Amino acid sequence: MEQLMNLVLYNSLTGKKEKFEPLEKGKVRMYSCGPTVYDYASIGNMWSYLTADILRRFLEYSGYEVRQIKNITDVGHFTDDEGAEGLEASGEDKLEKAARREKKTPLEIASHYIKYYKRDEASLNILAPHFQPRPTQEIDEIIKIVGELVRKGFAYEINDGVYFSIEKFPEYGRLSGNTLDKIKAGARVEVNKEKKHPADFAIWIKRTGENAKHTLFWKSPWGDGFPGWHIECTAMAVKYLGDSLDIHTGGEDNIFPHHECEIAQSQAYTGKLFVKYWVHTRHLKIQGEKMSKSLGNVYTILAVPDKRYQSLEERGFEPLAFRMLRLGAHYRSKANFTWQGMEQAQKNLGKINDFYLELLNYPKDKTGKEIELDTSAALDRFKRAMNDDLNTPLALASVLAMVRAGNEIINDRTLVLKNPGQVKKQLEDFDRVLAVLYRRAGEGKKGKEIPQAIKDMAQKRQTARENKDFKTADEFRKKIEADGFFITDKEQGFKIGR
Repeated sequence: MEQLMNLVLYNSLTGKKEKFEPLEKGKVRMYSCGPTVYDYASIGNMWSYLTADILRRFLEYSGYEVRQIKNITDVGHFTDDEGAEGLEASGEDKLEKAARREKKTPLEIASHYIKYYKRDEASLNILAPHFQPRPTQEIDEIIKIVGELVRKGFAYEINDGVYFSIEKFPEYGRLSGNTLDKIKAGARVEVNKEKKHPADFAIWIKRTGENAKHTLFWKSPWGDGFPGWHIECTAMAVKYLGDSLDIHTGGEDNIFPHHECEIAQSQAYTGKLFVKYWVHTRHLKIQGEKMSKSLGNVYTILAVPDKRYQSLEERGFEPLAFRMLRLGAHYRSKANFTWQGMEQAQKNLGKINDFYLELLNYPKDKTGKEIELDTSAALDRFKRAMNDDLNTPLALASVLAMVRAGNEIINDRTLVLKNPGQVKKQLEDFDRVLAVLYRRAGEGKKGKEIPQAIKDMAQKRQTARENKDFKTADEFRKKIEADGFFITDKEQGFKIGR
């Protein structure tokens, strides 16, 4: 396939759209900030991970060879690591805190939540990265980099750890705008007076003082301790992708201090450009409010065993409906999650899949005036939209318009769709990026009639949904799927398929 030549991406580093030109022709090195596995992943987390997946899929669709590394943080991420106070590495390790709460070891906590995180991503058709490193497995690499930063004079040791000296890196603040003259010392935390500058950040934290009880620690030239959150991503990115990366993705909350600190320490270590294009996803609000546990508006994709959070699944929504919702919003837009929006996304999901099933089973014996559905216009609009900074709402609209036009032909008794095979292939081509087709076993095969028992369960599910009894509705859906069928919700009722 010819190489993608027209993609423009908004680069957070420069604050403008730029033509995408990889460092190496035909290849893309991409690092994505992954989860800190101290809790179940929320729909807010998945919102950002979907951006990275859509970007990777479109790059591969356009002919690039993509190598994606996506970390899993299992140590060193403190509760106060976001915002200006994150420069002080205050609070406590999120996994240590969860371990005390659940009476497990930090590694047991990590193992538990990794399982559910991977389950949720798979349900959204998010491609697995080529490798998913964890800091606890990369300690030697981290210690090597910390040591080199100290040797070069970019870092120094004090009583509680090793710190990066931001005054040694004049470009600090270019990504976030938080330059040295703007950073206010002591924001919400007590400044460590041993530091050379209040904004210097920890890259190795000693097991002393408040961190003396930290259960995960390793020997180092600076004493027993553990890595800081920022240095971990530098070590994993450089080790598995090289000194310079094409793309780095993450949520907008990662811009400062995490990504700003990544740039400083990485470029100080290698002496080279760390990342060419920074791609950040805006926050997802929940019915107009910030997602928070105190507001009780934290949702997961699939049900979690301890019922700590409500899931979209328990409200009767398919995981891919959330992917449709994400496709319907630009990654840099102020997105707002609503149940009405989820209903519409699920309807659109059903429309695309119903149309695909119609194409798979399109009757050869239908008679009437032959009409050829032009797919080239939809393809052109799709590519133009995706090339314009991943404009997924316009790209999705072009696909839905093709689906509507195709349905008008299929549902008209006087017309015959002349090119169902071509339309089917085009829909499958779009799905290399969208990834919303079910593609379940048995699709397209003309089997027996839908059993009455399945029809009865589907009707009971519909009644439960109308009564807002989403738990019962979801139980019926699972039973239907266990028997080899699936159900999609339509504006008027539902449709059952094998």
